[in-house]
Amino acid sequence: MMPPYALPVALWSVAAAGVAAYAASVAKEVTYVTLADGRRQERSLPLVFKMLLPFAGNLDRLLSRPMFAKRIAAADAALVSGGFEGLLSGREFMALSILVPPVMGAVWSLAVLALGATFPESDFATMRLPLCLAGFALLCMHTRLWLKGAVKKRHTSIMRALPFVLDILTLSVEAGMDFISAIQRNCESRKMDPLNEELLRMTKEIQVGSSRKNALLGMAARVGQSDLKSVSQALVQADELGVSIASILRIQSEQLRERRFDRAERLASEAPTKMLGPLMLFIFPAVFIILLGPVAMQAMKGLL
Repeated sequence: MMPPYALPVALWSVAAAGVAAYAASVAKEVTYVTLADGRRQERSLPLVFKMLLPFAGNLDRLLSRPMFAKRIAAADAALVSGGFEGLLSGREFMALSILVPPVMGAVWSLAVLALGATFPESDFATMRLPLCLAGFALLCMHTRLWLKGAVKKRHTSIMRALPFVLDILTLSVEAGMDFISAIQRNCESRKMDPLNEELLRMTKEIQVGSSRKNALLGMAARVGQSDLKSVSQALVQADELGVSIASILRIQSEQLRERRFDRAERLASEAPTKMLGPLMLFIFPAVFIILLGPVAMQAMKGLL
């Protein structure tokens, strides 16, 4: 006779195998964004996003309410700044923010319960409820933390590449090349990084009829990176006042390098404070054990 729990176990096994197969097939998919010149650039999304994205459309009626309008607009702006325009919309991101906690929280809770049943004396058995709640809380923040990290990573890449690109543009303009031609030459000679993607889009906007001022200000507003904003505003002012672009580029490059050195000095000054915690928790106890351990052992032998 078949045990009463055999059928539920078999059904759960089949369901787990199906989910694993679906996750494996989704993990193989490669996601792209289309650049201004028609090329496709790879953009990676978390596996859980790829798995739940087909179900995001089920929440369109809920997200169409006015209470979500500002949050969707903010998500759209952040996704554009992070380089995911055309791949993930603000509405889809909000849907994922709603779907990820309950779906993945249920998976996490089942995993905790299964481990607790398998190992009755472990923390998974004695702390089931706190672990489930902690996992659900982390999943509630997962989508926002991912987007914030993606935007920060893209801004850091732009910040690091901008002084070098400004030096190249300065030399090209001083050699007699037009500013837009210098940008196009730079985009062709360097690898396609986030800064080149934005410069390429700006040049394409100018070629289709947009003014240089609107293209520069649009790039600054789209990216939202402080250094790129200051450079764009300086170039716009140079156009309005008739100042040489080469001199503005050189000044901006020097200022960006000074800011980089200031940031490096600030991080270096913060390093000892940040290292104090790990030293107190991990290094000093080990050193005390190594140094005082033999002394303590000899003292114990003398007492005995």
